[in-house]
Amino acid sequence: MRRKLRVAAYAVCVRDGQILLARSPAPDGTPEWVLPGGGMEHGEDPYDTVRREVTEETGYRIEVTGLLGVDSHRLLGDPRVGRRVDHQGLRIVYEGEITGGELRYEVGGSTDLAAWHHLDTVPGLVRVPMVDIALRLWRERPLHGHLEDVPVPRQVNEE
Repeated sequence: MRRKLRVAAYAVCVRDGQILLARSPAPDGTPEWVLPGGGMEHGEDPYDTVRREVTEETGYRIEVTGLLGVDSHRLLGDPRVGRRVDHQGLRIVYEGEITGGELRYEVGGSTDLAAWHHLDTVPGLVRVPMVDIALRLWRERPLHGHLEDVPVPRQVNEE
């Protein structure tokens, strides 16, 4: 089984009761809301990753104001790629404050739209689970930076 590790950094930017999200197509093409952020480049510090990714996806510059936590998930045997893969995602979640720039959409990247959403409307959005995990980290602020009762990752086994 091929092993793959992806390290990524994301920002929770909340102001005036709204959270900044970006929209990305799911593997089936359905748009879903995601946190601004993304994969770390080799040699890049995650602090720099999150600032770069937020600017790329939303047009805003941010100041990182805190480390909310780290989330890890594992997916075994992803049938979408046609072979067995043991994929682990390590996601570093920061809190960010907008310091400049203007809201704009990413062109030619992994997202196509960025928008502010009221926190109370987030449960009604089509979104990736990471949005909920990050919002829990933001609300609960666990001292150890880890949510204890996150459901066990789904395992997809190929036949």
